[in-house]
Amino acid sequence: MKYDYLENLKEDIKNYMEENDIQEVNDSLYDDLFLEDSVTGNASGSYYCNAWKAEEAISHNLELLQEALDMFGDSYENALERGAEYCDVTIRCYLLGQALEEVKEEL
Repeated sequence: MKYDYLENLKEDIKNYMEENDIQEVNDSLYDDLFLEDSVTGNASGSYYCNAWKAEEAISHNLELLQEALDMFGDSYENALERGAEYCDVTIRCYLLGQALEEVKEEL
């Protein structure tokens, strides 16, 4: 089954907002979530802290990974060398803005 990054990010964002009593989406929330391990995994370099789970998430999302790498100016070869968790975090960071916009519209 294909892992739906966008829907999972939106759920993580909503959970973060609820846990931290945040009522609105703004630029500072984006900055906070970009480094929030429970949303992107970017602070530690891993959302799952488990390479196997990261591999499962990206396994049917390779086109999305390529889009994210292109946007960040990274290469597929570099990403593969750095591993599945790096690839997973890259996708999450890439989709964060879109997920925040969708959460904002839902609120």
